[in-house]
Amino acid sequence: FFPEMAASLGKNFLQTTRERILQQRRASLYNGAYGYEEELIKKKLQQFAGGSISLSKEDDGIGLLTLNNPKLMNAFTGTMMLELQERVTELENWKDGKGLIVYGAGNTFCSGSDLNAVKAISNSQDGMNMCMFMQNTLTRLMRLPLISVALVQGKAVGGGAELTTACDFRLMTPGSEIRFVHKHMGLVPGWGGAARLVRIVGSGAALRLLSGATRVDPERALHLGLSEETLASSEETSALEEARAWLRQYTEGPASVIRAAKKVVTAGRELPLEAALRTEKDIFGTVWGGPANLQALVRRPKHK
Repeated sequence: FFPEMAASLGKNFLQTTRERILQQRRASLYNGAYGYEEELIKKKLQQFAGGSISLSKEDDGIGLLTLNNPKLMNAFTGTMMLELQERVTELENWKDGKGLIVYGAGNTFCSGSDLNAVKAISNSQDGMNMCMFMQNTLTRLMRLPLISVALVQGKAVGGGAELTTACDFRLMTPGSEIRFVHKHMGLVPGWGGAARLVRIVGSGAALRLLSGATRVDPERALHLGLSEETLASSEETSALEEARAWLRQYTEGPASVIRAAKKVVTAGRELPLEAALRTEKDIFGTVWGGPANLQALVRRPKHK
């Protein structure tokens, strides 16, 4: 009777549910009503070129997002900010994706924003527009139906530290550090890093990390719950392999099920309880009576 029940839910209902969930994920936090001028800030950012952000999508459903500007410790130039938005759009459209590793080329993660770009857009309105642009992009990254992990090698400072918080998990290599150095720049995080940090480590620890501009080494990160694990190797290839192996334990299985798990967690984190429950019900409807569910019923697994 399971297939009939699934069929009776109606394909149209599932389609509209999926579309609604997708729209929620892609919805911009800011629009014109907030004084946000996306096209204007894109034109400004375009002027500060250098570096790149590449994306490779593997057959096992794990993507690799690489920050590539090693001569500036992978600092974000203007064009890299624009490329990040493009890559996130690509990931939103990757229907077979299950996991994502975010990492920096050349054995370091990211040193924040390229100061040349920062100096050139130092007036308040430009700064706010850049802030809104990056918040939108990193929020979309966080809402992807992929299980994401930041592989922190070397330094993740400033905007780089903020980027790690837009991933579900963080893995650190020996000798690496995460540091919210904003105070030393006369700033606070503006890419959503503070709001996300509070949700990861709690408000007391977040306040200490921000107001002290504290260096967080792998041991302290584990203690705070900021990091999941300290990897064995600091060497780039080995660390990537370790990160892949770590992520695979959570991405094994059908994409529809892994993606649904991430979606219900995102709903639970972001929505008021009743809305989260309704969203969970809708997502449940997309997998109930689905291929993975029906196969499992045929196997009748004994839960050990």
